[in-house]
Amino acid sequence: MSEKQVFETEFAGRKLSVEVGQLAKQATKSALIRYGETAVLTTVVAGDEPSTLPFFPLTVNYEEKMYAVGKIPGGFIKREGRPSEHATLTARLIDRPIRPMFPEGFKNDIQLVNTVLSVNPDHTPEMSALLGSSLVLCASKLPFNGPVAGVNVARLDGELIVNPTEEQTDNADLFLTVAGSKQAINMVESAAKEVSEADVLEALLFAHEQIKVLCEFQESIVEVIGDEKIEVELVLPDEALAAEIKAAFNDRMKAVVQNPDKLERAEETQALKDEIHAQYEERYAEELEAEALEKLLSDVNIVADNLEKEEVRRLITEEKIRPDGRHIDEVRSLNSEVGLLPRVHGSGLFTRGQTQVLSAATLAPLNEHQVIDGLSSEDKKRFIHHYNFPPFSVGESGPMRGPGRREIGHGALGEKALEAVIPSAEDFPYTIRVVSEVLESNGSSSQASICAGSLALMDAGIPIKAPVGGIAMGLIMDGDHYTILTDIQGLEDHLGDMDFKVAGTRQGITALQMDIKIEGITPEILEEALAAAHVARMHILDNMEATIAEPRPELSPYAPKIESIQIKPDQIKVVIGKGGETINGIIDETGVKIDIDDEGNVSIYGEDQAMIDRAIAIIEELTEEVEVGKVYDGIVRRIENFGAFVEIIKGTDGLVHVSELSDKFVKNVSDVVNVGDHLKVKVTEIDKLGRVNLSHRAVMEEEN
Repeated sequence: MSEKQVFETEFAGRKLSVEVGQLAKQATKSALIRYGETAVLTTVVAGDEPSTLPFFPLTVNYEEKMYAVGKIPGGFIKREGRPSEHATLTARLIDRPIRPMFPEGFKNDIQLVNTVLSVNPDHTPEMSALLGSSLVLCASKLPFNGPVAGVNVARLDGELIVNPTEEQTDNADLFLTVAGSKQAINMVESAAKEVSEADVLEALLFAHEQIKVLCEFQESIVEVIGDEKIEVELVLPDEALAAEIKAAFNDRMKAVVQNPDKLERAEETQALKDEIHAQYEERYAEELEAEALEKLLSDVNIVADNLEKEEVRRLITEEKIRPDGRHIDEVRSLNSEVGLLPRVHGSGLFTRGQTQVLSAATLAPLNEHQVIDGLSSEDKKRFIHHYNFPPFSVGESGPMRGPGRREIGHGALGEKALEAVIPSAEDFPYTIRVVSEVLESNGSSSQASICAGSLALMDAGIPIKAPVGGIAMGLIMDGDHYTILTDIQGLEDHLGDMDFKVAGTRQGITALQMDIKIEGITPEILEEALAAAHVARMHILDNMEATIAEPRPELSPYAPKIESIQIKPDQIKVVIGKGGETINGIIDETGVKIDIDDEGNVSIYGEDQAMIDRAIAIIEELTEEVEVGKVYDGIVRRIENFGAFVEIIKGTDGLVHVSELSDKFVKNVSDVVNVGDHLKVKVTEIDKLGRVNLSHRAVMEEEN
């Protein structure tokens, strides 16, 4: 039995430790990562033989356990079910920087499982899981060219903070998750409040310096516990076969990949690949055994795919020719429309080349916010963006299932981009949902969903701060030479080295996402890509603003009408009443819905504005406070020898002393007033005990 080993360091003001040798010893490699009060168990298990799948079968899991924050799962079934949206996004976050660090042709099945055992939200479990994933791979026998690591960076009052607390993150104007190796950055996820490209670049470089520290910590551990790397079989085609196919078919491949129409190009390219496959199958069908023939044809298919990839990349890097004939910095044709759907609250259609997205905005009361049952302290959100990618959008048929990792990831990116311009609940007391339906896709549908979503929000009359546009940049690298592409289409994304998505307003960036298929890129490339994305974003915003430059002045007639007022927290019980009697009475009388939060924010929803106004009047009457010097039209509720008690506002009486009932001598109170009479009175005093003193005589004197 191996002994437990512990490795410790300090990072961002918190203790970071790695424990190995005690837990999950039957896994290929395991480690317990402790960061402050957060603990994540990371395991990796690898298959011994290459998979026959046409892709690298790497699976990353991020398993959230509710006991980690002392919670029992909500709902009827009291156990963890399918991964939460946050868990899915985190698994993607770990996968993206790790996948490029394996050699081309490595096909062994690998499963990384990150089990979150204990969480302090201020001690990031997500970045702990990424560090653990990299560490177990580095320490294993697998051919992983790490380490990689990740950090969160926030900018608060101009200062960059590594692995900020939740409070710091909430108040920051820039938040990034950055991953990479000691040499370069290879993954970025960011949300910002209209931050400049220069400031984003500064934060990225700051993050990379912190990443280097974590990579060095991993290296020191691997020196002690690391297994010897083994030679693994890489699934690569025979070089002679590759040369033969290239000589015979490269010219024809060069021609077909330059068809500007996506569907025609895909059809012609596949026809050529099928022809290559058929020729080799016919040539060797009788000569080779079934298993050998299958291996040969598999190699033929790989070579044919590589032929397409190499020719597209060569045309771009050497001849600066893109598959659809555009210049490297050219955006495809654009079209923006709004108001397509008459009964929805707002709609926008955005088309860029052969990518098209229809978005619909829906408004609802604040109480229809999304409830989040997760490990963070945030438990609800009022702005939601959902992204749907049906198979017909790429000319295919297929099952219509619930959202997968891709849909969740793209929806979350769009949500970050748009959330920066959404008005506050105090200024606009609605829950807002935007649904983006991808109708046609040839690259960068996530950014098109941001543009369409922005159009829909403005069409709905939602007072967003500014329109948001998005663009996807690409990269083709050949040694030290590279070409940055503006507005990449599907083929360039699939065969290129980078997918760099930037969204924002004219004032600055609101969201950024970068995925690299190579081991990383330099600061110079980042700076150049950001500058080119800025130019493209302005061009896209020009098109959108030509259609609708600002939110409509009024909401859709089909949107719920909502008004808000503020009361003091200690008045909430007055409005609600005993057992809800008072508030239910208001609802029964007016037909509205009423929400009151703990801070005294009251939201009234309804279809009839007159009834909303009536409900507000009732609540204001219930919560009105008596003011000294103000005149009230009161009702006499009780008579005594020494004066009359007058109700000046609902539930509040004051005393009019007999001497204050008239400007003349009054012997008997009943000579002047009776119970039920209306009487104008002025508040002269509220004593230390809260008793209200009134005067009718003062009103008479002022009127005279």
